[in-house]
Amino acid sequence: MIKNLLFDLGGVIMDIRRENCVKAFQELGMSDIGEFLGDYGQKGAFKLLEEGALTPDEFRAEIMKSCPGGTAGSQIDDAFNQFLVGIPAYRLEALAGLRRRYGVYLLSNTNKIMWDSRIAEEFRKIPGREMDSYFDGTVTSFEARALKPSAEIFGYAVRKLGIVPEETLFLDDSQENIRAAVALGFHGAVVPASGDVDVFDVINRYLSSAGDVR
Repeated sequence: MIKNLLFDLGGVIMDIRRENCVKAFQELGMSDIGEFLGDYGQKGAFKLLEEGALTPDEFRAEIMKSCPGGTAGSQIDDAFNQFLVGIPAYRLEALAGLRRRYGVYLLSNTNKIMWDSRIAEEFRKIPGREMDSYFDGTVTSFEARALKPSAEIFGYAVRKLGIVPEETLFLDDSQENIRAAVALGFHGAVVPASGDVDVFDVINRYLSSAGDVR
């Protein structure tokens, strides 16, 4: 029986658009930004920030080396946050509803700059609600100091959240991440990157096929 739902963030709950971020950094003068930002993983200082190996200030200092003199840290943060389009209100309402039937958790490769700014703002967009209105617990890569699809971050999530993999459905837009989770005992379902199928449709189809709809 599925008791828990473990969600990825970007591309699953949060709509994202890589090209917006690339354009914003190019406008700051970072012409090689495309080499560092991927749809499912980052490189260089961006990767180090996500895995907690760089602080936000260290990251900003590193990025400033590729930008014209006088570029402010706030400009770097703003450009980075262009990766995030937002979370539709209906998706937040659906998440809150799921908590009445399941343990609802988040496992995300993300960074402290986005987490403390745009991501937090999106989860506050419905008045009176915060992140903990939607999740029973969260795990981020910068906190765990590990990135999906490593076994380390899934192990960290099991320990911190107190979940049993065999009772948990993991939802992610990366097939590689799903394969890694399934190898560790989780149930797994891919959320199509096209956006044609919503994550809640994926959940319903998976649970229906497993005979576990409540």
